[in-house]
Amino acid sequence: MGDRVEGGTGPQTADTAIMASINCVTFNHANYIRTALDSFLMQKTDFAFEILVHDDASTDGTSSIIREYAARYPDQVKPLIQTENQYSQGIDNISGAFNFPRARGKYIFMCDGDDYFLSPDKLQKQVDYMEAHPDCTLCIHSAKIDLVGRALTEGQMRPYRESRVLPPEEIIDKPSGYAMSSMAFPARLVRELPDYYVDCPVGDTPIQLIAAANGYGYYFDEAMSAYRVGVAGSWTVEGKNGDYQGKQRAYCDRMKRTYEQFDRATGGRFKEAAESAARRTYYQTMVNTKQFEEIFNPQYRRYYKELTPRMRFFLRFEHTMPAVYEMARKTLTWKVIPVNGSPPFLLYALQPGFNDYPWFKDYCCWAKRGSVGSQCWSPGMTHSIAGRS
Repeated sequence: MGDRVEGGTGPQTADTAIMASINCVTFNHANYIRTALDSFLMQKTDFAFEILVHDDASTDGTSSIIREYAARYPDQVKPLIQTENQYSQGIDNISGAFNFPRARGKYIFMCDGDDYFLSPDKLQKQVDYMEAHPDCTLCIHSAKIDLVGRALTEGQMRPYRESRVLPPEEIIDKPSGYAMSSMAFPARLVRELPDYYVDCPVGDTPIQLIAAANGYGYYFDEAMSAYRVGVAGSWTVEGKNGDYQGKQRAYCDRMKRTYEQFDRATGGRFKEAAESAARRTYYQTMVNTKQFEEIFNPQYRRYYKELTPRMRFFLRFEHTMPAVYEMARKTLTWKVIPVNGSPPFLLYALQPGFNDYPWFKDYCCWAKRGSVGSQCWSPGMTHSIAGRS
């Protein structure tokens, strides 16, 4: 192997073989995109990589920042700046429509414009593993949770307590979501996209399904990226506006169809896992919309037990003593806490700082496995309302 160099200074030309393509989708991320791009460029690798940035017609100056970086690093930063918002035109999965087709790397790394990498060795570690294990089709890791307006927290999206191999069934049917900014996979998987990718309302789940259908996964128990929570305009924040219950029903229906399409596409090889994943999505939307009859329905006991004791306590509190709960709620403030993989969840917390209370992380996170923050509620609702991955 050659010398490892930082991405921004390495001798990368048009003739250099590209090993990795960083896929960055952004919309109105002017406050965050510099951090993301700098974190990509700080990567120390012994291979060349490219940074594919898709801006979905931002109106806040994001595109100007992207052009600035493209001018400074023309061999690496490859912008695609829309003049008309594509998400509003009905294109849900921007990456598959615009970035995957132009990726030259052997591997694709995912990171939205409001998230960022933490470790300068992230690309190298994940590429090294996939190069040594060609049957590995999804390489992920834990991620720090970055609450907008606050210092980087100790909370993590940490689905497992140790580094380990992930069988395909577990990638499909899991109580703990994977951070989008942790995901890396062989580019060959997305050269031709199945219908369930195109029709899925989110960008991360179908990639995980494609990976599961073609191999297995590996998890590094190391926080090598950050997931930013509370970004204005994110799908999770916008998802609370308007007809929330209707949005949840629509999301659940589309995810159910996604899993059904996946089951058909894979000839029923993962039928049990796909059906369970669809049921979990339904159950999560029942929790989100406070459908207590379904929340406490014995047939969903498996998913109920995935909730932390504190979350179960608050649900029972609201269900059995709604008047008392409502009185308490009026003294609280709510925040929407999103994390890849499940529906957005209202978090109630005492004033003034919801992150200052010990039950905060348990309440927003399932934490069945791993450290605090091993799973937070969100259905992949982590991307800009008008520019999702």
